[in-house]
Amino acid sequence: MSLPLPSSVKRDAAVEIPIRASQRMAGPIEAFFVQHRDRLVWLHGAMFLFFLGIMLVPLFLPESAENATPLNDFRRFANYAMWGLWFPLVFLSVIATGRSWCGILCPMGAASEWANKKGLQRPIPAWVRWEGTPIISFLLITLLGQTVGVRDHPEAVAEVFGGTLILAIILGYFYGRNKRAWCRHMCPIGLLLGVFSRIGAVQFAPKRKKPGGDRFTEKGVCPTMIDIPRKEESRHCIECFRCVNPQSKGGLYLRLRPAGEEIEQIRKHHPNPYEVAFLFFGTGIALGGFLWLVLPVYQQLRQAVGSWFIEREWYWIGESGPWWLMSVHPERREVFNWLDFGMIVGFMLAVMVLLALVLTITTVLSAWLAGRVGADLKLSGRFVELGYQYTPVAMVSLILGLGGELFAPLVTLGLAVETVGYLKAGLFMLGLFWSLYLGGKILTNQGVAVKSLWLPLLPGVLGSCAVGLAWWPAVFGL
Repeated sequence: MSLPLPSSVKRDAAVEIPIRASQRMAGPIEAFFVQHRDRLVWLHGAMFLFFLGIMLVPLFLPESAENATPLNDFRRFANYAMWGLWFPLVFLSVIATGRSWCGILCPMGAASEWANKKGLQRPIPAWVRWEGTPIISFLLITLLGQTVGVRDHPEAVAEVFGGTLILAIILGYFYGRNKRAWCRHMCPIGLLLGVFSRIGAVQFAPKRKKPGGDRFTEKGVCPTMIDIPRKEESRHCIECFRCVNPQSKGGLYLRLRPAGEEIEQIRKHHPNPYEVAFLFFGTGIALGGFLWLVLPVYQQLRQAVGSWFIEREWYWIGESGPWWLMSVHPERREVFNWLDFGMIVGFMLAVMVLLALVLTITTVLSAWLAGRVGADLKLSGRFVELGYQYTPVAMVSLILGLGGELFAPLVTLGLAVETVGYLKAGLFMLGLFWSLYLGGKILTNQGVAVKSLWLPLLPGVLGSCAVGLAWWPAVFGL
């Protein structure tokens, strides 16, 4: 079925034809999910069981042999399914389908909502609704994942992901009324996918849009508390299709759009300084989680700090801490002590602050130069808008750095390591050029003339290149 284009989104004749063509493509997709949305509960249940299997079954299996592969060993399969497939592919999926993972497949959000229907349904407190809460959630989970070895040990996978699942259920039990407070306010992966969904090719748009800007409301059908008629941003939409009714004059409709359109027109889609802060800090903390494993400077710093403590006879620094806080696996020849814990956390936070500082400086410089060549808004407004230009390069960086296992089968199939490195470099360059393009569009909408774009774009290019150089070991190795 084909949904007629609402009058609120009609364009001029030059672009109306491609808009209607995209709606003809979106119509059957919308109709399918509307018809089957009541059956999504079975998919949620299946994903919940699969998720539990990936988390728990490896705990009861013997250690994997040195030559084991994901094809003949379930432990290796579970690890590759988590870090070689799910982690990178769920990020890539937002380009084509937005936050469809969250509404259609994610077992955590579904479990939280199930608990909410049986729970106390208390009002969501202010500390949960604070926009910095998901940033802190992401940083804490990322740090814990590194110190317990979540990429290497099934016990750590069970702790981090199982603990997150339990927290989602607890939060759902206590707070909200038939809502997903976890998905909107606390999920560490939700904010990541939400920000990246802004460059996605899928949008759920109001048929009859009301003025006043994007708003939060606990009333209505939306499980993530979007005020449907005032919806402007994609970040909180989990694409559950509950607000979509093709026969109704109200609600939302599925719209296919050019990838990146929302960032290009970010001032029309509720730009948020917390999202920019997350882009800067999230990219930095993920970078730190990769670099401490590969940079010799980390080991040099660790040796120097350890010697300083030993010279003062503070020998506790060499003792192991609790298993739930750090990796303690003598049978696998990996036992962290308090020195390791402190160094990993400190190194990751230092890299995070350093990269965030670099991106802040380059963005401030871009915003200041934009003002010098005719851009509108105040410096702070230009800064927030231009901060979004780093979205593609940040997403590609995370895929290359933390989802590098996605490329491992290419080497197994016979491609040279150097060739895979060039493929990664090509992917990063696509992200860099996309960021450059988005930066140009944002500046154009700020009123900067085309002939003057190069000047405020230059700091953004330098910032993107700084991100690329920092991830160089992930692309080509050391």
